[in-house]
Amino acid sequence: MGSRQIRFWLLTVILVGAAELLLGAGSSSPKVPTNVAYVSEEEGGISVIDLSTLKVIRKSETNDLEPRGLAVTFDGKYLITSNKNTRDGGVFSTPDLRLLRRIPIGESPEFVKINRAGDRLFATFEPSSKGGPPGAPAAAGAAKAAAEEDDENGPPAQISTFHIGDWKPGPVSTAGQETEGIEFSRDGKLMLVANESQENIGVFDEVTGKHLRDIDLKTYGIRPRGLKVSPLGNGYAVTMEGSGTLLRMDPDFKVIKSVPTGAKPYGVAFDRAGKRIFVSAAQAGKLQVFSADSLQLLAEVPTGKRCWHFTFTPDDSKILLACGRSNNVVVIDANSYKPLGTIEGFKLPWGIVTYPRSYGSLGLP
Repeated sequence: MGSRQIRFWLLTVILVGAAELLLGAGSSSPKVPTNVAYVSEEEGGISVIDLSTLKVIRKSETNDLEPRGLAVTFDGKYLITSNKNTRDGGVFSTPDLRLLRRIPIGESPEFVKINRAGDRLFATFEPSSKGGPPGAPAAAGAAKAAAEEDDENGPPAQISTFHIGDWKPGPVSTAGQETEGIEFSRDGKLMLVANESQENIGVFDEVTGKHLRDIDLKTYGIRPRGLKVSPLGNGYAVTMEGSGTLLRMDPDFKVIKSVPTGAKPYGVAFDRAGKRIFVSAAQAGKLQVFSADSLQLLAEVPTGKRCWHFTFTPDDSKILLACGRSNNVVVIDANSYKPLGTIEGFKLPWGIVTYPRSYGSLGLP
């Protein structure tokens, strides 16, 4: 090989190597965290738990949001929160927990849920809400009663929608008084919301947001709050906080069974097989397990104080509960129901979800 050929060969190698480096740098993107849980804290922002070690590995640096509801996009790239203090939603990048943008929702946003197609976010907010978290000094006694009366007699709750990715707003639906949980029918065509002060479930067209009908639950209890569709497609589970009631409804929203629960049930979820229903009775300080068919009580496990929401781990082996007044996350074996410990260091935790997305009161189905 002559000297000219050698020089040409060396130049080619250098140019190809540089091109590969440039293309690699341009195409690389931060790795989406997996086997993690995200916890929203009303007084502390967002924390990330490594599910292999059950330790907090990251906290958000944004501390002015007072986040409550939260959801993870199907690809795991974004975490969305509803922020009580700033009346908006926060869109976080999951690799670095950086706040990318705020999306305006409305007064006192609470519950967020991604639709079954994974392309739209739904968020409830309450224009009439004046109360703080249950048990807060400012909401005690007469002040709390007055705030609740204002909530019940003021403007109805609203449901904002946003397109995942560009976060453009979509239709806004008018719901009932003190709208809490959001769920979707198994085919994704209907959106359901629990109207706490009106003792009913509102049913809406998922695409247009048009109100279709209400399901009256006054006969069965007081203040519906949690709402979940069965992964088997054979109905829904509803918790009624005021009366301490768990309901099963068929796919046409007919109540087929009701049983008492511990005091103040909120978070509710089916297991992946659709055989069990888990209920977090917040005031009773316990997680209760019911047969999905008969609603027979199978087990109950002591938890912490004001554990509103919970999630299975992605492998379905454990359940993690966000316990607001205990300022911790309680870990329970999902099959033996034995307590496995607590994770400390949170500030009024509200909700918890995982990635990969798993079953839970805020997660699947």
